[in-house]
Amino acid sequence: MAENALSAESREGTGKGVARKLRQKGQIPAVIYGRKRAAQSIIVNPDALRKLLRGEAGLNTLIDLTLAGATSTVLVKGLERDPVRGTYLHADFYEVDLTQKVTVSVPVHLVGKAAGIEMGGILDHPLRELSIECLPREIPKSIDVDVTSLNVNESIHVSDLKLAAGLTIKTDGSLAVASVVLPQAEEAAAAETTEVAAEGEAAAAAPAADAAKGDAKAAPAKADAKPDKGGDKKK
Repeated sequence: MAENALSAESREGTGKGVARKLRQKGQIPAVIYGRKRAAQSIIVNPDALRKLLRGEAGLNTLIDLTLAGATSTVLVKGLERDPVRGTYLHADFYEVDLTQKVTVSVPVHLVGKAAGIEMGGILDHPLRELSIECLPREIPKSIDVDVTSLNVNESIHVSDLKLAAGLTIKTDGSLAVASVVLPQAEEAAAAETTEVAAEGEAAAAAPAADAAKGDAKAAPAKADAKPDKGGDKKK
């Protein structure tokens, strides 16, 4: 798998200052670890890593990481990006045993046009990824879910999915992957959410209002009549 090769170097020192200097040199700090391997600080080239992850497999790309003359097969288990520019800042690599199963997140792709759309329904796709357990070489690029037969008010749940042999779904089976709902149902759900929120705010404001009323009742009344500075007048 020469096309997925990535070189790494050992890293000395930690902290923001070290990381900043590395990025100025066109490198990023990273860590490699595994079941039988203690965590080790390394350095990799972010541009080379980005090119590898641009393929269909994305973060599930098996990478041949070379460090100090030895090559290990790894998966990217963590990737920190700059929130504005999207550049890579730090990476975590997990060394895999090709004979042992791993658990990864695989994207879900909906295939076909749901029958319920012709009846005015809207296709909802609440679950975008599935947690899958399998051998590293058998990680699928995606899980395709056919929604062609899905009618209004019908859903496809995780438990309905049938995957290839060797793939085990770890995601909760009761979760809906795709549903077809009517627009009115969505609007009603949104209105109900707004109403519940308003009731909650009103309930929270009630004790404060009651306290204010109590303070007003407890305050002493002001005298209406002004005192007579001159006293009683003599006739």
